[in-house]
Amino acid sequence: MRKFILLLFFVFTIFSCGTDTDAGKFVVGSDYLSVNNKVVLVDTVTVDMSTINIDSLLTSSQSRILVGNYSDPIFGKVRSNSYFQLSGTSYALKNSGSDTETANLVFDSISMILKYDNYYYGDTTQVQKFDIHRLTQRVKPNTEDSNFYNSSTLSYSSESLGSISYKPRPTEKDSINIKMSAAFGEGIFQKIKSREVTDFDTFTEYLKGLVLVPSTSNSPSSSVIGFHTSTSKIRLYYSKYKSDKEDSYYIDFSVLDIAKQFNSISSDKTGTLIQNLPASSSKLSSSLTNKQGFIQSGTGVACRIDFPNIKQLKYISNNGAIVDARLFLKPVNNSYSKEYPLADSLRIYVADNLNRLSSPLLNSAGSSVYGILNKKSDEFNENLGYTISIGNFLQKEMLKTSDSRSSLILMLPGISKSVNRIVLGDQKHVDNKIQLKIYYISY
Repeated sequence: MRKFILLLFFVFTIFSCGTDTDAGKFVVGSDYLSVNNKVVLVDTVTVDMSTINIDSLLTSSQSRILVGNYSDPIFGKVRSNSYFQLSGTSYALKNSGSDTETANLVFDSISMILKYDNYYYGDTTQVQKFDIHRLTQRVKPNTEDSNFYNSSTLSYSSESLGSISYKPRPTEKDSINIKMSAAFGEGIFQKIKSREVTDFDTFTEYLKGLVLVPSTSNSPSSSVIGFHTSTSKIRLYYSKYKSDKEDSYYIDFSVLDIAKQFNSISSDKTGTLIQNLPASSSKLSSSLTNKQGFIQSGTGVACRIDFPNIKQLKYISNNGAIVDARLFLKPVNNSYSKEYPLADSLRIYVADNLNRLSSPLLNSAGSSVYGILNKKSDEFNENLGYTISIGNFLQKEMLKTSDSRSSLILMLPGISKSVNRIVLGDQKHVDNKIQLKIYYISY
């Protein structure tokens, strides 16, 4: 009897069990309804937060040309170069086949047309500049893997084939037009005219691909902009003269194979709280980062959540279960703004101790669970945050008989084709504490 009393004292020292109900809506399933059953609210379970680094993010086949750079006050310097292989709509000039008519065809100009896809991140009121360079290496992965990642790069010529300085207007139905080197365009034209380039293979042998490189002279408060791969192109203009008449034509070169387009996204975290982010199989505790966890798309920064004492819950009663649990995460004050907006949701994954993802977080019905942003405003932003339903996950963790534990990994949507970021407070953060409410029923 004494051992039983000590056990109860131990359990209730770790967990503070509140009243049978909570201010929020909560419904217990009919299987648990009984006059002898009791639902308690447990709200002091330990929640550990840390930041991890995902080794490689797949950035090919994302259907977005992402280019730009900016200096983030929290995450450091972020940069995206975009690489792609081109394919022509045709590899023949318009003529009747006669040598005389072909001789009358002359090159006019060449330009790159990039169509906005509505994505941007950073300050678009600042002038953005980037250059176009010719690849000296085929758009082919260096490994047996057929994909490209945020860390992938290809060699390119230092010569700029064209550049633009512009103020982005990413939400308008618009495009930007970059005039390219006449010598570059003349070279392609002459190869087609002389029939040295007649198909995709001979074209890619001559032009392996291009890369868009943001200027290092851009304002620190610049931006990263997204463009459509399907509607962006290079257009080569040429003409045919007939006495005093001129007929104009063009050939388009576009990204036909999206697997051969990728974005190389990098960041320099020097001087930031996460500059010592360890290898992908380890973690950086929030106790070392000012009681904060970090997430950034594109660069592979993610937030990890652990529940080290969750197995102790099963000692509350001989027969009991977690019927619901809500995790509420708050963005850190002043870490978001118009230039760095909060995402509407979080993606949640289950991982092991080495940060290896096993699956998305699922509810009891087998559907994916997301963190949903509550945008309801209040005077002190106390209601602003992401709610995640994790009852099914914690019930499984509580009943595990082995010593293994699973973690939750938090990411942002579009992790492979954007650079959005967020900063979250941990359980000991002064103003933006993470909250966990567990509804436990004993029966």
